[in-house]
Amino acid sequence: MAARKSRRDYLRTMMLSREGDRREGILLRQSKGWFQVGGTGHEAMIGFAAVMREDDWFFPYYRDRCMVLEKGLSPYDLALAYFAKKDSPSGGRQMPGHFNSQKNKIFSVPTPTGANLLPACGVAWAAKQRGDDIVVYTSIGDAASRQGEFYEAWAFAVQENLPVVFLIQDNKYGISTNTEKHFVYRMGGVLSEDRLVKMDAYHLDDVIDTAEKIQEKSRNGGGPTIVWCNLDRLSSHTSSDDHRIYRTKEEIEEMADRDPIKLLAEKLIREGELTEDEFTLMQEEVVKEIDNLYIKAEAASDPVAEEVELYNWSDKKEIELTAPPIQLDNSTMVEAINKTLRSCIEKFHDDILMFGEDIEDPKGGVFGITKGLSESFPEKVINSPLAEATILGVAVGVSLYGMRPVFELQFMDFITPAWNQVSTNLSTLRWRTYNDQKCPMVIYCPYGAYLPGGSLWHSQSNESLLAHLPGIQVLVPSTPEDAAGLFWSAVHDDNPTFILVPKHIFRKRAQVSEITPVPIGKAKVLEEGSDVTIVSWGNTLELAVEAAEKCGDQCSVEIIDLRSLIPCDYNTIVESLEKTGRLVVIQEDIRTCGYGSNIVSEISSNPDWFNLLLSPPQLVARKDTHIGYNPIYEYATLPSLEDVLDAINIVMDGSLDIKKSA
Repeated sequence: MAARKSRRDYLRTMMLSREGDRREGILLRQSKGWFQVGGTGHEAMIGFAAVMREDDWFFPYYRDRCMVLEKGLSPYDLALAYFAKKDSPSGGRQMPGHFNSQKNKIFSVPTPTGANLLPACGVAWAAKQRGDDIVVYTSIGDAASRQGEFYEAWAFAVQENLPVVFLIQDNKYGISTNTEKHFVYRMGGVLSEDRLVKMDAYHLDDVIDTAEKIQEKSRNGGGPTIVWCNLDRLSSHTSSDDHRIYRTKEEIEEMADRDPIKLLAEKLIREGELTEDEFTLMQEEVVKEIDNLYIKAEAASDPVAEEVELYNWSDKKEIELTAPPIQLDNSTMVEAINKTLRSCIEKFHDDILMFGEDIEDPKGGVFGITKGLSESFPEKVINSPLAEATILGVAVGVSLYGMRPVFELQFMDFITPAWNQVSTNLSTLRWRTYNDQKCPMVIYCPYGAYLPGGSLWHSQSNESLLAHLPGIQVLVPSTPEDAAGLFWSAVHDDNPTFILVPKHIFRKRAQVSEITPVPIGKAKVLEEGSDVTIVSWGNTLELAVEAAEKCGDQCSVEIIDLRSLIPCDYNTIVESLEKTGRLVVIQEDIRTCGYGSNIVSEISSNPDWFNLLLSPPQLVARKDTHIGYNPIYEYATLPSLEDVLDAINIVMDGSLDIKKSA
């Protein structure tokens, strides 16, 4: 436990927090700043920060201003954050109240409420895997208890008996909505109260007493606890809100009598630890200190516009990787991935962790990708619950703690329940913290169609969804050696990486060439040609190869296997176009807003590249509709060989008799 300070010290920190709130409100009214969110009334929660050790993690929400001050951030850090200055913890990229500090073990606050809970469980799980006795604290407002991820996080914490303390700060409001009917514990009968501690968070001494008991229980293997903290939000929700619209004057006046700073100061004066004059002097000193800090922060350097794209991804460094120590001959992608994963576990045993639905033996994953791995490494290959948000949210925390998650989504189609974690945390964490925090990981999943019977939710190839989010790498292998090489490189990489494994061809046997690490962002020329460049990836490479064969001597086709969508190897595409001058892109995803459209757009919008073209580029894609269960529906919507031949004929100005030769 952290060394205990005096109550006067805690009072002063609470006053610094409050005065920072007040100062920001004044500045905003002076049109100095854009937004303000305060923690006024929540200051007594500092009692939980008071019992945290330096190595304990805190996953706050935006009203935890006082707690993060006690955890290690300074009032000047918060002043810089208010003005969105370059030297603020987020580099000016996050709104005020969205704290972060890797040094002080403070997770970057995401605006979507409750999105901090699953990553908190991930850190606690990783710490438990390593035998560390830390406690993880995470907090939300009462309204956020209705987020689905609250239930997933709580279920996982109970399942794994994790040392996580869930602080629910019940100020009775979600913006303007009174939560009397909405807060899960006030409703009754929804969750067991066996692990619930209910307390009033108005008096610092009461908070500290409760916090000490809970942290001792958590640190000694007692598992998770939910703390229901009654308190008041003494201010409006944010600077964009006026609580006088929906609160009565009497309610606001009654809350003022429960002000935690007022209550603590009165108690210290009553018990002789503080005099009235000393309290007045402390107020004056705090006002002066905050005033000076905000004047200094206002004059600090602003962010640089040229750095807006900085830290979407890690700084790319050339890493000399030895080849994965596996032997493949006549093999499939499934076999190659399985052997590569085994090699990864052997190399990174202490740090790596695999997690996904049904990945343990005897099943070994629904496609057998992890077959035999849990028998060899039972502590490293673990079945997840049927909860995709848990899989990806926990991955964020596991990675944040310094381990390397290699987690499986059973199908790419099932990513939607986890989309909050993908778009909120995986893709943004490094950027929104100005490289202070990161979550490198590998998430792999089977994807794609051309395998009858999959229907809507087992046949999607929606890689464009991932490609749309800055900060995520997207890879698609199409051969056993590339699957091995891409997995090996991704596990060594410092970015969140999705590897999409095309189902139609991942059991296709192929003679394997040399196994080497595949550089991320490097395409492969599958077949050389001089008349037309076909760019494709995944399942539709088969169509490209078949079309090239059908063209025969009429047309020389060069085929590029993109392998890496994000980052994309435009150099290889352009080098090919310098020979051919004609471009056909084949994708399995739908036509509208698919990734192939991006390739065509990039080539067409660059004057030097556009001038290479001898004819309009063509995109062959799935129709803008869904995939039905009956194979008639499936093949009616997917790109076909005839579609590819038609596209080749168009870029060749219709001069070829391809269909007749087909």
